[in-house]
Amino acid sequence: MIETKRLILKPLTYEQLVKYIKCDNSLEAELNLNKTSRTISPELKDAFEQTILPNVADKSKNYLYSTLWTAISKEENKMIGDVCIVGEPNAKGEIEIGYGTYDEFQNRGFMTEIVSGIIEWAKTQPTVKSLIASTEKANTASFRVLEKNMFQKTDETETLYNWRLKLNNQG
Repeated sequence: MIETKRLILKPLTYEQLVKYIKCDNSLEAELNLNKTSRTISPELKDAFEQTILPNVADKSKNYLYSTLWTAISKEENKMIGDVCIVGEPNAKGEIEIGYGTYDEFQNRGFMTEIVSGIIEWAKTQPTVKSLIASTEKANTASFRVLEKNMFQKTDETETLYNWRLKLNNQG
């Protein structure tokens, strides 16, 4: 678990991920949280089925690098968004992150705080040397989150910007 000024970031277990996908507030009930109106995009549902659930179920892997970390507002006692690490560190010590804020909580600085929390956690992981992310060029809010967290733009495609944050906790 990671704690920031306004949030608690909680890595979800396999069973909690299954409840998360249902969007029936069963996860909120288990975590003693107020109900949240959230939906799961088809892309996220596919990611759950193809990658997240199988990786979290694989006991040979550290599930913290595959699961969804849900962000809980301390003040409202509600899930407000999520961040996911896309697998264990690669040969270069990179981990990729993806993130999203639920509609009703956007434009309040939560995602900048969530990404900051994951960065602080990553600094405590000996094999992690940098974080990478991709954002759609049209999604200004998403890349502002990375800019505010000191990520550097590394390259771009027709539709995406690619970003990297080198951690200085490694030699």
